[in-house]
Amino acid sequence: MVSIRYRRADVDGFKVVYREAGSAEAPKLLLLHGFPSAGHMFRDLIPLLADRFHIVAPDLPGFGQSDMPPRENFKYTFDNIASVIDRFTEVIDLDRFAVCVFDYGAPTGFRLAVRHSERITAIISQNGNAYLEGLSEGWSPIQAYWQDPSQANREALRAFLTPEMTRWQYTHGVPDPTMVSPDGQNLDNFYLTRPGAHEVQLDLFGDYKSNVALYPTFQKYFRTHQPPLLAVWGKNDPFFVPPGAEAFKRDNPRAVVRFFDTGHFALETHAAEIAGAMRDFLAC
Repeated sequence: MVSIRYRRADVDGFKVVYREAGSAEAPKLLLLHGFPSAGHMFRDLIPLLADRFHIVAPDLPGFGQSDMPPRENFKYTFDNIASVIDRFTEVIDLDRFAVCVFDYGAPTGFRLAVRHSERITAIISQNGNAYLEGLSEGWSPIQAYWQDPSQANREALRAFLTPEMTRWQYTHGVPDPTMVSPDGQNLDNFYLTRPGAHEVQLDLFGDYKSNVALYPTFQKYFRTHQPPLLAVWGKNDPFFVPPGAEAFKRDNPRAVVRFFDTGHFALETHAAEIAGAMRDFLAC
């Protein structure tokens, strides 16, 4: 039996809720989730790794059970999200750690790596992109908002925030959709219905262009520091396509790339396989 504790940290007045498992003496592993999810997306992965790692999986600011302050009190940018998580790792004494990133967790975790390369022992990217070739045509409506942040373009992005779209993100590219539990997507939709949540997410859609602008910085980090890097990729992801995974090897030739026959939320169907790949990789 694996004991998972549900904790909260006071990060300079900002509440960050997180899951924690494994011995505090074990190698540390930080799990960073993506849109529109929270730390619960790692619910199947954590028990498969907790015997070997001290695991911490926070809910990002504005997501899950962590604070979602009003937009007038907190500017929802990826720089600010990364700053909160950066400080969070210091508050809970997470000094040196491997980081497993997914979706929004990738630009968050990569910012931490650029700021504190000495703290990062390894990177596992599960459909967490850092290359232009990894962006599919599914980004076109969001890219239109980057180029013209008009109200009309902002309103067009509300289609990404519907329950139907959440389910599509979970099931698209999955050979057998009956393998995908409804629990995660329903919880995500619950969080998306909170007052103000849609505006927060629309702000982040707009700010995602800051991540793309940092791709050269992230790539320079990979080239310069050559961190041990494993890309585990749902190959049928409609947003982050396989060339984005292969591109890691351009800057880090020792990167290991593994593809799985599933979609964006690969852990929903392949948690055991991804956990096995992570265990083998982190044992090297």
